[in-house]
Amino acid sequence: MAGHSKWANIKRQKARVDAVKGKTFTKISREIIVAARSGVPDPDGNFQLRTAVDKAKAAGIPNENIQRAIAKGAGTWDDASSNYEAIRYEGYGPGGVAVIVEALTDNRNRTAADLRAAFSKNGGNLGETGCVSWMFELKGVVTLQGEIEEDELLEASVEGGAEFYEATELDENTSGYEVFTEATNLETLNQTLKERGYKIINAELRWIANNNVEVTDPDQARSLLKMMDALDDLDDVQNVTANFDMANELVEMSVV
Repeated sequence: MAGHSKWANIKRQKARVDAVKGKTFTKISREIIVAARSGVPDPDGNFQLRTAVDKAKAAGIPNENIQRAIAKGAGTWDDASSNYEAIRYEGYGPGGVAVIVEALTDNRNRTAADLRAAFSKNGGNLGETGCVSWMFELKGVVTLQGEIEEDELLEASVEGGAEFYEATELDENTSGYEVFTEATNLETLNQTLKERGYKIINAELRWIANNNVEVTDPDQARSLLKMMDALDDLDDVQNVTANFDMANELVEMSVV
């Protein structure tokens, strides 16, 4: 089972642009609000909140903004914007590519309408919940940065209950590894790798496709990437996953 898709790599590049635009701040702030509301509003006792706070700090979000988001989630900040709920949407892109969209919204009708428009305008369609999720497995993923001795990583991964790991390019000049585990074991794996001294840049739950669809047609590739981009740009959308792969040359030709 491949641990990543072409879209996962494209999103890394896109994230740097989004950070400049401030979009990253909004999405991570919502993630903190929901995490603080779903457990104790203390990062030390709430793994989901701790990982969201770590992500916020890595993105350069000021501590004042982080604390405000935690307060909103805890209900100690008088602001209706903290009334977010997590919803998963599913659909198909051009060529039958399966797509999972994870959103945090305070208005289901608005979010569904925006998603339906983004799908339909780009040759896809929004489906019913469950229509494509059976093609994926939810896994815990810990991303490590830097030069890593593989024998030592193997030992640490086994100790932490990992299933497998893969080398990855974090950007043009930085390499690293992604270590995969069962969703319920993410916190244990993250703690084990941290204690082993690895530089952890992200720990998350990720939908991993059991099989990827190879996209080779330039027009289809262009429509698909445009649709994925439109979905990812929606304010309510936190994450978009799809089961496609395509050659780098086709990505470069198709990026809009």
